[in-house]
Amino acid sequence: MFNDIIHLSMSKVKICTRFAPSPTGSMHIGNLRTAFYAYALAKHSNGDFILRIEDTDKKREKEGGVEDIKRLLGIFNIKWDEFYVQSERLDLYNKAAERLVKEGRAFYCQCEAKNAKEDGFSKDLRDPCRDKNLTSGAIKLKVPDNEGVGFTDFVINKKVSWSTNIVGDATLLKTDKFPTYHLAVVVDDNDMKISHVLRGHDWMPSTPIHLLVYKYLGFDVPQIGHLTDIMDPDGGKLSKRKGSTSVQGLLDEGYLPDALFNFVILLGWAPKNNQELFNLNSFVKDFDQSGFQKSNPVFNRDKLDWFNGQYIRKLSIEELINKLNLENTSKNKSIVSLIQDRIKKLSDFNSLTSFFFEKPEVDTKLFGENYKKHLRKAIEGIQSERDLMEVVKENDFKTGDFFMDLRIAITGVKFTPPINESIAILGKEEGLARLNKFI
Repeated sequence: MFNDIIHLSMSKVKICTRFAPSPTGSMHIGNLRTAFYAYALAKHSNGDFILRIEDTDKKREKEGGVEDIKRLLGIFNIKWDEFYVQSERLDLYNKAAERLVKEGRAFYCQCEAKNAKEDGFSKDLRDPCRDKNLTSGAIKLKVPDNEGVGFTDFVINKKVSWSTNIVGDATLLKTDKFPTYHLAVVVDDNDMKISHVLRGHDWMPSTPIHLLVYKYLGFDVPQIGHLTDIMDPDGGKLSKRKGSTSVQGLLDEGYLPDALFNFVILLGWAPKNNQELFNLNSFVKDFDQSGFQKSNPVFNRDKLDWFNGQYIRKLSIEELINKLNLENTSKNKSIVSLIQDRIKKLSDFNSLTSFFFEKPEVDTKLFGENYKKHLRKAIEGIQSERDLMEVVKENDFKTGDFFMDLRIAITGVKFTPPINESIAILGKEEGLARLNKFI
């Protein structure tokens, strides 16, 4: 049965990769990872990286989607050597489809999309229109019976094969003359001289269709690799429906681009030396495709927080002030300096420091039973500019209880930056006013 295995072209060519997103929604972590890997694979060998917009599904296209893709790649300093938009290349796809019909490898069909789907393939694998000799309609691939198609996946380093008996007559060109992914991806990858294709594992069932199209059009097959699935910590594949998968959503949450980049590249790839901190240049330099991992990575939010904290600590006070969109005042410098080692992401800043900028609402139920005694003695200590630890010792207070009551009165919450330094930044007058409010 497998007497017609299609092999990859192994001739030495210049490395050329592509990132080919659809402008149909917000870019998610899986998309971003593919872009990073494709970029590094090309640039490690001084090859070319192409950005190709796959916009043939006009009904689902998001307004501004193309510019949004470009903007997000720019945030991570990913630059492309060539840029293409599929909807501007329709003539190429139409000619390829018509050629396949002429050569008996495809046929016109007037019952497009009527076949039910199961596991990526049609239940009725052979379309009834294939023998009707129609001259108009959608164009579908005429899949042969009792043949084999296969390739060696360079990510998992494994031969993968299918019998054509389980491959359906896939639509190549729709009635609106727009191509499906199956046709456009083959025509474009050949035309753009793509040497290595990286894509998500969910595209694996489509590969036998593509291999047949490559064969029938007489094209060399590029190296093809399917990346692992990124898994949700709660189980299952990470879903696009969850906010944590949106690149823009994560940036809005206060994750730095450098940290997000570093986290994402290690979701499915590992360096030989177990290095953890990378920038784009060091990643490209150290990139080795043998580092692709076979097991599915888990989107570990704690690890992302750790990376983000590392990069926040690396910033100068002025850089952090700028990223927080604060004025560069002496007060803000003091506040940022106080919390820099304590925040995991930029969005933590407001919740941790709001009491510096406005008087907090305090729930007196948070105080301990001796809070008035604690606050009176704290007032006396601050007025006489004494070390508050001396006040604790002199009055035989419990240290934790004393400072917790002080913290609640000053900030309104139990978890804050160091309270002594916080009072110093607020100023003696403001600090005393907040304490006196509860006496």
